[in-house]
Amino acid sequence: MKLFFTISLFLLAFLKLQGQNVKVLNSVTKEPVFGVAIYNVDKSKSIVTNFRGEADLSEFSETEDIYFKHLSHILKKTTKESLGDSKTVYLESNTQGLDEIVISASKFEQNKKDIPQKITSINSQSIGFTNPQTSADLLETSGQVYIQKSQLGGGSPMIRGFSTNRLLITVDGVRMNNAIFRGGNLHNVISIDPLAIQNTEVTLGSGSVIYGSDAIGGVMSFYTQKPRLSYTDSLLFKSNIVLRYSTASDEKTGHFDFNLGYKKWAFVTNASFTEFGDLKMGNHGPNEYLRPEFVVATNSGDYIIQNKNPQIQKYSGYKQLNLMQKVRYEPYENLSFDLGLFYTATTDIPRYDRLIRYKDNTLRSAEWYYGPQEWFMSNLQITKLSSRSNLYDKIKTTLAYQNFQESRINRDFQSVIENRREESVDAYSFNLDLEKRFSPRTQIFYGLEYVYNKVMSDGTEENISNNLISNTVSRYPNGASWESAAIYTSIKYKPNPKFVFQSGLRFNHIVSKANFEENNTFLNLPFNASKNEAGALTGTAGISWSPNNILQWKLNASSAFRAPNIDDIGKVFDSEPGSVVVPNESLKPEYAYGGELGLKLNFSKVVLDMSSYYTYLDNALVRRDYTLNGENQIMYDGELSNIQAIQNASKAWIYGFEIGLKMSIANHLDLKSQYSIIGGSEEAGDIEVPIRHVSPNFGNAHLIWSNNSFKMDAFINYNGELSFNELAPSEIGKDYLSALDSNGNPYSPSWYTLNLRSQYRLNNSTTITATLENITNQRYKTYSSGIAAPGRNFILSLKFSL
Repeated sequence: MKLFFTISLFLLAFLKLQGQNVKVLNSVTKEPVFGVAIYNVDKSKSIVTNFRGEADLSEFSETEDIYFKHLSHILKKTTKESLGDSKTVYLESNTQGLDEIVISASKFEQNKKDIPQKITSINSQSIGFTNPQTSADLLETSGQVYIQKSQLGGGSPMIRGFSTNRLLITVDGVRMNNAIFRGGNLHNVISIDPLAIQNTEVTLGSGSVIYGSDAIGGVMSFYTQKPRLSYTDSLLFKSNIVLRYSTASDEKTGHFDFNLGYKKWAFVTNASFTEFGDLKMGNHGPNEYLRPEFVVATNSGDYIIQNKNPQIQKYSGYKQLNLMQKVRYEPYENLSFDLGLFYTATTDIPRYDRLIRYKDNTLRSAEWYYGPQEWFMSNLQITKLSSRSNLYDKIKTTLAYQNFQESRINRDFQSVIENRREESVDAYSFNLDLEKRFSPRTQIFYGLEYVYNKVMSDGTEENISNNLISNTVSRYPNGASWESAAIYTSIKYKPNPKFVFQSGLRFNHIVSKANFEENNTFLNLPFNASKNEAGALTGTAGISWSPNNILQWKLNASSAFRAPNIDDIGKVFDSEPGSVVVPNESLKPEYAYGGELGLKLNFSKVVLDMSSYYTYLDNALVRRDYTLNGENQIMYDGELSNIQAIQNASKAWIYGFEIGLKMSIANHLDLKSQYSIIGGSEEAGDIEVPIRHVSPNFGNAHLIWSNNSFKMDAFINYNGELSFNELAPSEIGKDYLSALDSNGNPYSPSWYTLNLRSQYRLNNSTTITATLENITNQRYKTYSSGIAAPGRNFILSLKFSL
């Protein structure tokens, strides 16, 4: 009887203790929130939630006010009594982002409001709700990145008038840009699986002090899912399965990931597979975008077939596989070892913009496609976040290896010669980043970087009638190398909570080497080898000033650079019909000098965020007419072509204004809007002309309603017109991409789309996301795109979580 009584008392005490436990969850994702500070009014009682979002409230009384505070969520006040039996607290994310933490500005965590530059962030909740098909689409949802698409398997970002190799991409802190990143539209960002991303930070404007060459217009930093440890003896298991279907491209996506967390070890496995069919465009818009006919290649020859439905963009479909494996080892607090392995592969990707070109009123190409695009990365990161060293408080070491595989295959209509060019890049990198706080007001960030790229390139042509293969000029000099060594330092001075000053310097030394002997068999260049060396010193200085709770000013000035890479120095390719680009060994870095002024007005219910910027690009690397051995034409792939080369032959001026609005209209109802105005010109001989990658003015507006289980977003995306006179000369020559105005000249029309997105959480494990895009079925292209955007498109996604 005593034993029974003792057990009963124990059970009652245990149940009472359990009844004192509270669980803190994110109001949208229902994920546990770790590290929530829970305290009473005078902070005499306090506790912090564990990794399950749980905490024991037994020391608090039933009626006293209890505060729940977390850096990325809105402060909440409640009582134990009001929690009732559920003992669950839902925290709302801090949508204003005033206390948001960012990493990309210095490689270590900083408060976003301390950064003089503008950084826009996309967290996992937003990614789950917007449900992007590719990482390019993910960037577009920010409302601050413009996306161009040459084909369905593409997505070339434009930021503040810059694009391609003047923008930098990083994945988990590792530089993705390599020696053959080109100045033409670049689509490597789609190799990053959007379903594996935890958050993304886009730095608008120069990032050269921290990231070096290429970071002229901005830095896109992708951070993938981190393995989560248990910190206890029990296993922490988390898993997600995602299934998605969209109608416009007949997209079918399957994804799974799972986390195994132990006390010191954790593992994340992630896999996605996507199949896209031919994309269907909308009903209402320019007839020039329609696909009236296409080429079919058979054993008996090439035939032009009438398209039964000209809105179907034959051929544009492809498939993609993404794999990720990450391992984390944390032997003790503040020291971690992180290993990441990434692999992405596509099937052949049709180059749609090349398939719609005509020559003498006949489709020019029978075949034009990218071969399987593969990307592999392994990176090891060692991080120590607490140290008594005189040299640093925090230190991060990153070692990475990447391999890029890509190829281009094309054959003219009725031709028996198929041209094939294959490239491979091995990229090695080492980064050492350190942080040291000298006083409560002053801290410095400094580090060094070394990058080495090796380029392998091969060119062949095959006679498909007899299968004979012969060598031809390769796209790049085989065996070329590009290496960069750099040191940097920056200082942050914060004398009081209202004022922050940050400044930094970076010195880079870059060496490119190329051997042209193989290609000289075909080109007869006046040199057999080249070595290009360049040094670059860049800097930045800026302030963030918040005189009161309403106003925040940001002012920043910076310089940036891009060193010539192997694509600039040694590329051979057909830039446009009748033109071929050849190598040029006499290149120097291009420099950008810019300034930015930002103002944020926070009226609690209404937040206005405005920025204006100006950038001057000097010694710009641009494609211009060129002579080779005194000749201005050369035979290339069987066609007499005008000779061009990349040259330091221009200057450019880019300017713009951005404004964002966030407004709380009513309980659970918010309005968000973003609008960007961009302009610019560059030198072309004695005149100034529009710049190729300055996008039209663009914007969006979102009306969002949400509660604990349901969220709905009714939104509009819109885009201004670029008239014939506003097009860059290189775009005027690509009339097959454009609509025609009343005078028969190419131009980029304005457009808009009406859209509706919703998400419903059935229970803690099942979420449905449904989106209806382009409700009015508009037919449009984003500026400079070869492929038309989707028409009316229904996207349905199911997510199962354990």
